[in-house]
Amino acid sequence: MPAAPASGRLSLQCQDIAADTTAIRSLDWDRSRFDIEFGLRNGTTYNSFLVRGERTALIDTSHLKFEGTWLPLLQEQIDPKAIDHLIVSHTEPDHSGLIGHLIDLNPEIEIVGSKVAIQFLENQVHRPFRSRAVKSGEELDLGVNPDSGVQHRFEFLSAPNLHWPDTIFSFDHGTGILYTCDAFGLHYCSDELFDSDPGAIAPDFRFYYECLMGPNARSVLQAMKRMDALPPITTIAVGHGPLLRHHLNLWTGDYRSWSSERSQGEAYAAVCYLSQYGFCDRLSQAIARGIGKAEAQVQLVDLRATDAQELSALVGEARAVVVPTWPAEPDAELQASIGTLLAALKPKQWVAVYDAYGGNDQPIDTVASQLRGLGQKQAFAPLRIRQVPGAAEYQLCEEAGTDLGQLLTRDKAIAAMKSLDGDLDKALGRLSGGLYVVTARQGEGESVRSGAMVASWVSQASFDPPGITIAVAKDRAIESLLQVGDRFVLNILRDDNHQPLLRHFLKRFPPGADRFAGVNVLDGVASGGPVLGDALAFLGCRVTQRMEVPDHWIVYAEVEQGNVSDATARTAVHHRKVGNHY
Repeated sequence: MPAAPASGRLSLQCQDIAADTTAIRSLDWDRSRFDIEFGLRNGTTYNSFLVRGERTALIDTSHLKFEGTWLPLLQEQIDPKAIDHLIVSHTEPDHSGLIGHLIDLNPEIEIVGSKVAIQFLENQVHRPFRSRAVKSGEELDLGVNPDSGVQHRFEFLSAPNLHWPDTIFSFDHGTGILYTCDAFGLHYCSDELFDSDPGAIAPDFRFYYECLMGPNARSVLQAMKRMDALPPITTIAVGHGPLLRHHLNLWTGDYRSWSSERSQGEAYAAVCYLSQYGFCDRLSQAIARGIGKAEAQVQLVDLRATDAQELSALVGEARAVVVPTWPAEPDAELQASIGTLLAALKPKQWVAVYDAYGGNDQPIDTVASQLRGLGQKQAFAPLRIRQVPGAAEYQLCEEAGTDLGQLLTRDKAIAAMKSLDGDLDKALGRLSGGLYVVTARQGEGESVRSGAMVASWVSQASFDPPGITIAVAKDRAIESLLQVGDRFVLNILRDDNHQPLLRHFLKRFPPGADRFAGVNVLDGVASGGPVLGDALAFLGCRVTQRMEVPDHWIVYAEVEQGNVSDATARTAVHHRKVGNHY
């Protein structure tokens, strides 16, 4: 059926995808931020599914913002009282926001989910409900649909940490559809139901993986091992974006390759968090994303859901451990996990602590002091969250994570510098470039995010429209402000006075520091960021494409504005001696 009438920029799509199987997609065209405050360029969708056998199952619901449209559309498809089972892939509110409403319409519905999901829902919907906890290998048989003759038998696969600790996959043996919720998804809103144009969605697919799945690469590989044991999969029905059907080998191959690369080596950081406590989930993800940007290994660890043996192993084997503040009066189960965590720490590990902002936390200085008392080295200063986290706080956490990631990969980076052939190294060093400072600023007031970096790998790339390319190292803090659609300023330094600006922007800034303090900047001149008052010229640019290379992003941007302050001055030029580091 066609999309339902939009409410603002919200709409619905309802379409059959297999025998007795209907997808109900909630299209959120204009959503611009998600989860760890990473930007969405193409909106998102929240997908749910209705499967009719002898009995009927609904897989996930939708976001609460669709209350006025999603429930009526569901009622057009089926009387809610005729739904026997609600399979909850995980309990994040964008998929579970209407569960309470569904229970009100059908108090006898049985909610099927992981044990952790059932526990989370008990604290989320605040009303009694029938439930069944399942784990890997267990099944739910809906029986044979009398019209199609297809038997819909669901097999469950545990997939913790993808990207919540309560996640399960559901495989329908009758249709070959694997329902994975967040895993393999992407934030991409369009009327196209399936992955018919892989080139259009591939950048968002990769970006989504990097933000949400990459920090749990080890868990991704474990889930894919369970997938390998299934009969042939015809479709991966994701919770966000188009369903994956036409290019399955491409998407699963990417996940396997990316996760294998991230899991290589022994040195990794364990970023601990408390699921559904304060802003712990999102803050931990921002830290983990920063660690990953430095190409270091990272594993998110839920202190609530991880059993004692696995928790001890993950913490004890890590090179670095990041912990949140915990409730001042933890329950007995959490207290036991905290004890396991502290007992598993080793003397030579890096440790750090961040505010969970849960409302009744143990003071961060108390937790930091407790960690110092065990003899560990401080990875970064305590991350103090003094307000409801916004863009600036998530940037602070990401930058701290990147600093930690660089600590973990320092020896590897030094070895790489020494690994190139001497003649080749010297020859590469003869490539010269100008000297520039890239600046970017987004948001306003307390939500402002800003960044700056020195650049020398810059080149004009097109005449019409005028465009440039910049090579940006993956671990640069400013990289997250240079996504497609973002604006920035390229400040061109002048030969006769560039040294003060170089010294300022080349120094190491602590996470969250104001890069522009003490610098002459001209605000309001360009829309993308500050213009440096002592620069020779500036270009205001908008990112239109990004290409990934092994250790950099090649950012192509169209130039929208520009000016020169002194037509007689020359551009500062950078000559290197070697070609394997800056």
